[in-house]
This record gives sequence, C-alpha cells and structure tokens, in this order.
Amino acid sequence: MQLDHFSYGLVTPVVAFCISVLGSLLGLRCTSHARLAEWPVGWLAAAAVSLGGAGIWVMHFTAMLGFAIPGATIRYDVPLTLLSAAIAIVFVWIGLSIVVRGGREIIALPVGGAITGLGVAAMHYLGMFAMKTGVEMEYSTGTVALSIVIAVVAATAALWFMLHVRGLFATLGAATIMGLAVCGMHYTGMYAMHATHSTQHAAVTPDSGVEPTQLLTPLIVTITLVLMMLVILVGFAEIDERSTRDIRLDRAPREPSTHWPTTDEVRNRGSADWGLRQPAHGRELSRR
Repeated sequence: MQLDHFSYGLVTPVVAFCISVLGSLLGLRCTSHARLAEWPVGWLAAAAVSLGGAGIWVMHFTAMLGFAIPGATIRYDVPLTLLSAAIAIVFVWIGLSIVVRGGREIIALPVGGAITGLGVAAMHYLGMFAMKTGVEMEYSTGTVALSIVIAVVAATAALWFMLHVRGLFATLGAATIMGLAVCGMHYTGMYAMHATHSTQHAAVTPDSGVEPTQLLTPLIVTITLVLMMLVILVGFAEIDERSTRDIRLDRAPREPSTHWPTTDEVRNRGSADWGLRQPAHGRELSRR
C-alpha cells in the first residue's frame, strides 16, 4: 500500500523540526546549568524533559500528524503513546546523568550516547506500535538497523554538544544540528515501514484508540505550558548567572595601573604627588 508521509505538505516536517530545535536548545542550556549546579538533579530532569520530551517525542508525534495511509483509518493507543513519551524522557535522563556525573568522558560519553540512542529508537518504534490501523505493518530490517545507528550517533553527538558547546551562536548551531539528526532518524525509521492489506485486523483495530486530531488539542496545550515554564526557568537562571559573574568581577582584585602621567598631567595635578609614583627615569624627564 502507498504511504503518505507528508499529507499536509511541508507543514508538519517544518513544525516538527522547529520544535526539535527548541527542545534541543533548552536541553543544552539546562545541561550547562546542571554541570555548574551543586545539586544538578533538577536541571538534569529539566534537560531530559526538554530534549526527550519536546525535542524527540513531540517532534515524532508532530511529524506523525502528517502521516496517512490512503484507504485506512489511523488511531492511536493512548497509554502506549504516553509510555513512549516516558521512555524518551527517562532514557535521555539516564544518558545525561551518566555523562554529567559519570567521570571520564571517554567512557561515559559512548555509554550515555548508546543508552540514549536506544531509548530514542525504542520510543519511535513503540510509538509506531501504538498506531492502530486496519492494515498489516512490516519493517525492513536493514533500514531499521540504520535508524538505530543514526539514533545512537545523534544521541552521542547531542551529549557531546551538551558538554562542550558554549556561547549563544554555538548553542543555536548545535541545536540545529541536533534537530536535523532527530528528524533524520525519524524519517529513516518511517522509510523502513511497509503496509499491506490485512483481513485479520480490519474489523478490530480501526475501532480502538483515538484519532490523531483528538490528541492534538491537549498535546498543544501541554507542550506550550511546559516549554513556557522551561523558557522562563532558563531565562531567570541566565540572568542570575550573569549577575553573579558581574559581582565576582567587581570584587576581583584590580591589577596595578601601568599608566604613567604625562608632563601636562604632572603640572596640573602637582608634581610632588605624581613624582612618588613615577619611575626614576620619569622623574628625571620631569625635572628636565
């Protein structure tokens, strides 16, 4: 059967990519604060929700809104769909915790990347399993394996960015790369899927679950509230970090001045006062 991955044109992939970039950006900043915080648990949880929840799972579901099978009805099993979101968040949190607090980067980074990538792949295929149709779904083993490799590599790169990227423009660039990688993994996994007619499921599966549009409104409301809270949280943290940095700079010891006054400054302010601070050759020049 023919599969349509872009039933709404470029709207769903573009929106999904933008959401993935925003979630990745917030995840990068939350992880940066986690590395500097005395108690990083809260920041790691916020980073997991940002990257695993918004950057990965919401991106997946947004892209799936544009998926259609002509002649078939698509519904979603709500518990399995929510479970896929929980898997994405939990596995990202585990990977972040290993990398941020796991010791040597050469070991922690590949381990954390593998765990996170496998969690992303599990989220994707569990989300696909939660999709109920009246057709038989099959997957190409080689393409599925490729999508898992992409997920692991993308997750490892994301964790590396979270450890090393500094600065606004570098963070935006890293978030863009992460968004492209997540979208690439998703559509590679979708390309592995094939649909064939099935009489066994036709009488059962279309009546179970809910339609994608029925999940759209609560999804938008929940995502908007969560992202707004995270943006506010990260924003206040950035302001507080800058204020703390400015206070430290103000309290830092000043370097002794290396400026020596000119002859005119000596005449205006008093040669006796300036002469105490001039080197010997300066005093000789002043007397001349």
